[in-house]
Amino acid sequence: MSPLFDVSGKTVCVTGASSGLGRQAATLLAAAGARVVGIARRETALNAWRENAEGETASLVADLSDRGALADVAREAARPFGPVDILINAAGINTREHADAVTDDGWDLTLDLNLGAPFFLSQAMVPAMKERGWGRIINFASLQSRRAFASGISYGASKGAVEQMTRAMAEAWSGHGITTNALAPGFFRTELTGPVFDDPVLAQRNADQTCIGRNGEPADLDGPLLFFCSDASAYVTGQILFVDGGFTAK
Repeated sequence: MSPLFDVSGKTVCVTGASSGLGRQAATLLAAAGARVVGIARRETALNAWRENAEGETASLVADLSDRGALADVAREAARPFGPVDILINAAGINTREHADAVTDDGWDLTLDLNLGAPFFLSQAMVPAMKERGWGRIINFASLQSRRAFASGISYGASKGAVEQMTRAMAEAWSGHGITTNALAPGFFRTELTGPVFDDPVLAQRNADQTCIGRNGEPADLDGPLLFFCSDASAYVTGQILFVDGGFTAK
């Protein structure tokens, strides 16, 4: 079975690699033999990731909310190891503004980073994938792609759009051997979900909402991620996989 999930020798680009689930993804794929380029805003955190990661890694400091810079980011990401085979769009932001208090700046930043960056970075990397007839794009959706949470209107709007964008990207590019799918994590302890886990009562309430009875650990995402990155998912595209312990099943 192992050749089905083999990613060794593949060039992978992971956005948001400095922390959270992006860092987990970058670490996993480097240990699995892929050549991983991690992208994030914080150079110190990226360097810390590289120091602790196994395998071949490189880093690129970039502000992915700057749409005009994304074509350059795509070119720079291909410098260390060559054209990107697998793109994991894990970078994201949640401003947690109530609908009555949403600001222009907060809305624009959320949509630019959570929705614009995954699309335009993918668009810039797709031509090289088309030339090789093989590619994998993995977006990050959310529970809020389907559920409304308090103070989550801009984040939820962006993640709902990511779900539909994933299907549209699959329709556009799968005929060239490029599959596009999305992971939708439940509650995992990361910097982004810090405010949730800072409240033990809320964290336990979320755990109780799952079928499994606990919140997620970063390693719970490893298997689904390897599936989407490898030939094991060759006939799977345009799909959103909720890795949420059954939260959305109840």
